[in-house]
Amino acid sequence: LDPAAGTLLRNDDPVAVGHRGIKLLAALVARPGEILGKAELMDAAWPGRIVEEGNLTVQIAQLRKLLGPAGDGGEWISTVPRVGYRFTGAINQLGGVKRKALPLPDKPSISVLPFVNISNDPEQESFADGLTEDLITDLSRIPGLFVIARNSAFAYKGKARDVREIAEELGVRYLLQGSARRVEARVRINAQLVDAASGDHLWAERFDRSLDDIFV
Repeated sequence: LDPAAGTLLRNDDPVAVGHRGIKLLAALVARPGEILGKAELMDAAWPGRIVEEGNLTVQIAQLRKLLGPAGDGGEWISTVPRVGYRFTGAINQLGGVKRKALPLPDKPSISVLPFVNISNDPEQESFADGLTEDLITDLSRIPGLFVIARNSAFAYKGKARDVREIAEELGVRYLLQGSARRVEARVRINAQLVDAASGDHLWAERFDRSLDDIFV
């Protein structure tokens, strides 16, 4: 687990886990054997937001499925009824480990990084995430273009990383990044296409739209 990079590896292979799952797992493994309350865990995964407890239950269940059984046949994450959860496995901290760069595919390759919500309203986070997902879907329909899947791209959500490092880890040449701001019935979207090999901006544009025609 590399919380700073937002990645989880198994035998050097990436595990498809969402950014909230990474945050939950990071909080649990940071204090192995300790009971973490539900409120504390929800604050780690959904900072500044009020969410239903069922969301936490779903995320924990997904983590258990991804991690599989522990060495003793039990679970890596145990439930403390009516209180919270704790990580029961042994922790080995590795220093200086860097993920190997993936080779570039033999066709144009791109990853859409999660667009940043720069609105004052944290509730607009879902709008920025949805915009990112729509772009990934649309680009994936273009023949001859290699597009990184959503879960792999969202592992970098909220991470301040050099574009070259991200591109190397994902094995792509180009990155599409940007921001979204919604104020009442208006939306402003900024987008930039970056050549990660050189760090140059190949294209940049700003879009101002009303909510009525944002999806037209």
